Amino acid sequence: MEAHYYTVKVAWSRDRRGMMWSPEFDTHGTTNKCIEVATPPEFPKGVAGVWSPEHLLTGAVSSCFMTTFLAVAEHSKLAFTSFSCHAQGKLDTVDGKLQMTEILLTPSVYIESADDREKALRVLAKTEQACPITHSLKAAVKVTMVVETR
Repeated sequence: MEAHYYTVKVAWSRDRRGMMWSPEFDTHGTTNKCIEVATPPEFPKGVAGVWSPEHLLTGAVSSCFMTTFLAVAEHSKLAFTSFSCHAQGKLDTVDGKLQMTEILLTPSVYIESADDREKALRVLAKTEQACPITHSLKAAVKVTMVVETR
């Protein structure tokens, strides 16, 4: 597969805030193209209630896990009724520098039949192995799989 490139721009707006967007979305007619970003509230002059780089990185891992799951589940013909993924990123100090050290994922898959439980667990395991954003990180990504029957 050849390389793919993804363009994101960010511009400072005021205080510790900025706006992030991708010019790639302009051609797709999307209406909500910008995300406000800011320093997280744990830091001096941080802003509560606004996406931080730490939230975005954690969200990138979680959303990549979901999209990878959807592809693997389709390929595996797994019948499921819903998917969600709780994610928690940990920012810590390592060798005197702040870095994201760990991202905990708890994907939950709901299936119609208990007979599909083992298949769902295999699909989740394949997803964990195939997620490209997870492969790109220095932080440890730990997955706790949940499969439930509706």
